[in-house]
Amino acid sequence: GVFAEASGGEASNVYRVRGIPNEGSFQAFHEDGVPVFPESAGVFFTGDGIIRTDLMTESFELVRGGSASIYATNAASIYNQVTRQGDDNPEGAVQLTVGDTDLYRLDGFWSGPVAPRTYIAAGGFYRYHEGYRDNGFPSDEGGQFRVNLRHEIGGGEVRAHVKVFSDKNVFYLPIPLADPRDPNVSLDPFIDFFDGTLNSSALENAVFKYPSLEGPVTENRDLSDGRQTDYINLGFDVDQDVFGFRFVNKLRYTDGDIDFDAIYSSAPPAGGDEFAATRFDAAQAAFGTDTPVDRLIYQIAATGELYDPNLDSGLVVEGQYRNIQSSFKALTNDLRVTRDVSFFGNHELTFGVFASNFSSDLNWRNNDYLFEVRGNPRPLDLVAVAADGTELGSVTDNGVLRYSSTLLAGASEIDLYEFYFANTWQVTDALSLEVGVRQTEYEGEGTFRAPAPLGQDLSGTLADQGALGFVGVDVPRSFEHDHTAWTFGGNYEVNDMLAFYARASKSYRGPGEFNLILPFDATTTEADQYEVGVKYDTDLLSVFATVFYTRFEPFNTTLFELDPETGELGFIPFVGISESPGVEVDFSWRPLDNFTLEGAFTYNDATVGDFESPTGAAAPSADGNLPIRQPRIYGNIRPTYNFQVGDWDMDLYARVNFVGERFVDLENNTRLPSYETVSAGITAFKGPWSIQLVGDNLFEAEGITEGNPRNDQFSGQGTVDTIYGRPIFGRNFRLVLSRSFY
Repeated sequence: GVFAEASGGEASNVYRVRGIPNEGSFQAFHEDGVPVFPESAGVFFTGDGIIRTDLMTESFELVRGGSASIYATNAASIYNQVTRQGDDNPEGAVQLTVGDTDLYRLDGFWSGPVAPRTYIAAGGFYRYHEGYRDNGFPSDEGGQFRVNLRHEIGGGEVRAHVKVFSDKNVFYLPIPLADPRDPNVSLDPFIDFFDGTLNSSALENAVFKYPSLEGPVTENRDLSDGRQTDYINLGFDVDQDVFGFRFVNKLRYTDGDIDFDAIYSSAPPAGGDEFAATRFDAAQAAFGTDTPVDRLIYQIAATGELYDPNLDSGLVVEGQYRNIQSSFKALTNDLRVTRDVSFFGNHELTFGVFASNFSSDLNWRNNDYLFEVRGNPRPLDLVAVAADGTELGSVTDNGVLRYSSTLLAGASEIDLYEFYFANTWQVTDALSLEVGVRQTEYEGEGTFRAPAPLGQDLSGTLADQGALGFVGVDVPRSFEHDHTAWTFGGNYEVNDMLAFYARASKSYRGPGEFNLILPFDATTTEADQYEVGVKYDTDLLSVFATVFYTRFEPFNTTLFELDPETGELGFIPFVGISESPGVEVDFSWRPLDNFTLEGAFTYNDATVGDFESPTGAAAPSADGNLPIRQPRIYGNIRPTYNFQVGDWDMDLYARVNFVGERFVDLENNTRLPSYETVSAGITAFKGPWSIQLVGDNLFEAEGITEGNPRNDQFSGQGTVDTIYGRPIFGRNFRLVLSRSFY
């Protein structure tokens, strides 16, 4: 029931829970039971970007549906990483990972006693990676280090930790795949499906210009900096039994920064001659008053060398360089009290209070560039010339088509208070019931810094037109919100092999920081989830099957419209509903002592409809359609074979993933074709040593995970199949060598 795709790189990928049409929404990433940042996501960072697994990870827990809405904020699923805590038995390990994509990673940890009843666990990772695609610069570099201290006291323990995180990650986005003038013509010779990207080493010294009330501002940016995330996380926990009550209090403080540079897809590619023609009148008006403009020519921005697209792909393409700077802080406390009570059966009662104050600051600037259609492309200039070849002026400035096409900034602060209760009631040996409720109340205040075109001359080119600057007005914004999430479920064991269960729950997603920092109306979405299932478990076969239904309302989507003349992004909200009936099956078949066949299958017949826009914009014709990027069918099959070679224990395994047909747009006009990938690996164990070799996408399946969300979410790309999208990674291998101690 959980569907993940990692085509964006190491961080900020797509995670989808069955029945929930929003990607990344209604999901909570926790570390030792609490979030590093409330709601597990902030301004341009997500839970998977700030919580990483390494050898300090003891286990990983997942709760999908059910009690997730009770034990996390705005959640229908929880991913909880449990970190190592030291004990009387010293342990340690080191692990080296190398990959054929120039991946080098070192993990390590050590744990054990440091004083009577006092224990430590410390470790982390550092990694360098050239990348799955050719950016012209390394994609990932950095890591994290964590220290956990634990001291036992009478009836419980206290724990303290510090984690330092500093990591840089590239962000892979969609690329042109086929010629829009003839979709049957692949662009693979120019921008390789598996290796190509619009990331460009030519932008390691990019210039951002934007107007301000004090005059033009110039800033140098480096695309190779990628998404640089730095934060420190401090924690102090108390776990104590008092008169039959168990008190667990978890206090967290997080302080961090994001500095994010990435090339986003924007308008689709266009023929070089056709694109120049759309800029001719503006160039004539600007530069042809004395000497008429005869034509527009292309040049390589860095060298001034003449460039003719017709001798290459025939196309040019726009790309949007985004620089986003965000700082964030959070102070969080979770107090949980549990008590076992015998009354008409056994009850495990849980009472909790969760409180947090968290804040963010955002600065977001875009430059729009003009590129050749190639992997690691060169920026192009479009220059106006007279009949004799004299240069009269330039539409672009060193490859920049539009300076400061987006300029957004703001700040937010939110106070969050939650109260929750759960009761697990063992009515009889066979029947158990669970009920839970979580009351959420929070209020936020923030400011939105209003931008507008200031008409300042930044470069003497047409790239200045419409450039946005701040006008000195901070627009105050605020909201107050409350909701009540709940769950009720039961499980009945017929015998040791067979059980039936049922559950109903309501989850919410309330307004957040973006509703304060940006001019988005505060909205609340609720998901009503119902499921009935059967569990069958024997030595030979285990099967867990669930029939489910989710109603998601309102289904909010925001479509980004780009005006090619002004370069201004417009946010147009649409509101509808989504319904998702379906079935999921997990199985494990063990016909031999040394062979297991496992698998998971989800059929999710999700539909959307009844769209309206408060702006009065025409709604898409989407009734009965699939949500964007939502497959009806997905799953995997996983065989494992165990054997011995001398003194080595061997595991040979494979994984076949399959993803059904999807669509890039709400009108379901342009499809993302179905695909299957095959991965395989072998692991050898001997004493403290283990060696693992694993390969992904062995047969180089050409899967596409999204279209061009900046341009095609409304009605597609004008083609049946995607011609501009984000592909999955090609075949790659990793070798992992591990050595444990003690």
